[in-house]
Amino acid sequence: MRIYIAYLSMLFVVFILFSMGLSAQELKAQDSINSEKQENSLSTEDFSKVMKFTKALSRLELGGYGEIAMTRNFFSDNINRYSHADKYKNAKSHGRFDIPHVTFFIGYDFGKGWRMNAEIEFEHGGTEAAVELEAEEAGEYETEVERGGEVSLEQFWIEKTFTKTLNLRIGHIIVPVGLTNGNHLPTQFFTVYRPEGENTIMPCTWRETGISLWGNIGKWRYETMLLPGLDSELFSRRNWIQGGSPSPYEFKIANTYAGAARIDNYSISGLRLGISGYYGLSFKNNMQPSQADKYKSVKGAVTIGSFDFEYNANNLIARGYFDYGHLGDSEIISSYNKSLPKLSPSPRTNVASGALACGVEAGYNAFAHIPKMQKDKQKLYVFARYEYYDSMYDTASSIQDDEWCGRQRIVGGINYFPVKNIVFKAEYSAGLLKSQYNNENSLSIGFAYAGFFTK
Repeated sequence: MRIYIAYLSMLFVVFILFSMGLSAQELKAQDSINSEKQENSLSTEDFSKVMKFTKALSRLELGGYGEIAMTRNFFSDNINRYSHADKYKNAKSHGRFDIPHVTFFIGYDFGKGWRMNAEIEFEHGGTEAAVELEAEEAGEYETEVERGGEVSLEQFWIEKTFTKTLNLRIGHIIVPVGLTNGNHLPTQFFTVYRPEGENTIMPCTWRETGISLWGNIGKWRYETMLLPGLDSELFSRRNWIQGGSPSPYEFKIANTYAGAARIDNYSISGLRLGISGYYGLSFKNNMQPSQADKYKSVKGAVTIGSFDFEYNANNLIARGYFDYGHLGDSEIISSYNKSLPKLSPSPRTNVASGALACGVEAGYNAFAHIPKMQKDKQKLYVFARYEYYDSMYDTASSIQDDEWCGRQRIVGGINYFPVKNIVFKAEYSAGLLKSQYNNENSLSIGFAYAGFFTK
């Protein structure tokens, strides 16, 4: 009997222990299930965050463009080479390395038709300054400019798209006049540097803070813009109205306003035809406008008309433009500018009543007939370019026509694209001036990129 009782007691203890073991396993299994659920819950949350981040990135655009150039000029760069041309007829050549433009831009799509775009540009390597302690000048601190480039905001605008035919853009915007302003990326022209003609007589890239309306209607595109007027005090004989756009102050003076407009047509496959124009008043659009009675009727009206085209098909790219501009009251403005103080930002030179620039370039893809290069999507354009421009094309009777301001330019060279967004350029340029001056020939090589870093 005792043995039986002991046996039952042992079985009871084993049952209790077995039950406790099962409970422990169940608890452990339940903990494992709960832990797995928690892990799955965290994974879902993390996945949601990743999806939101991916969506935000899909709305973001990053990109830019940049140029590196080397040039050998076979003429003198002395400032007197036009006034005493004979002295510099056999001048030695000189060379230059340059980084004309490096630009980074960012764009973001906020949704519901709202977009933002901003570009910052470094010209000629940017600008640098340093503070130095000069032992030779009694230990004085001096700030010295170590690099003579420029850093500027090229574009910044906010845009609202209502329909395909109507978009509103407000901010710092490219002025839609001429060919080069809207096509200033280094992959959009063949020459190492931007086309000289438009880059001489007009701001390039011309950007102003203003309001723009644009849209597409069938095979037509239009754009209109309201912007501040130019400053006639900054006009010059060498560059006509070019200097009148950038403000030497921390803000843009807008005592007068201007308008610009553009229309493009795409009816023929591969061909774009465009016309554009500008009109605005420029006199008294400065910090201290003259209040003298004799200047009351002076307006300084600037009028520009332009035609341009681009053809890109059948392995051929051809581009061209014709610009003519007129400045009202040029005689009075010339006299007024030359009377300004020496410390004024004005060049204090004569200004022409009319300026002209025209040019055409064409390049053929020689790799189009080499299957391996076609397969690799490499391109080699052999191109030629002709330009004529004159910043003193028309002058008032009392203003001297500086004939060195007018010249022809003939260029031949190549553009090699190892990939779509990178180009190697090489060219020889003949700058042909009138017979009393020395021609300005040069050899240039350049590397450039342009494109988006995100898609």
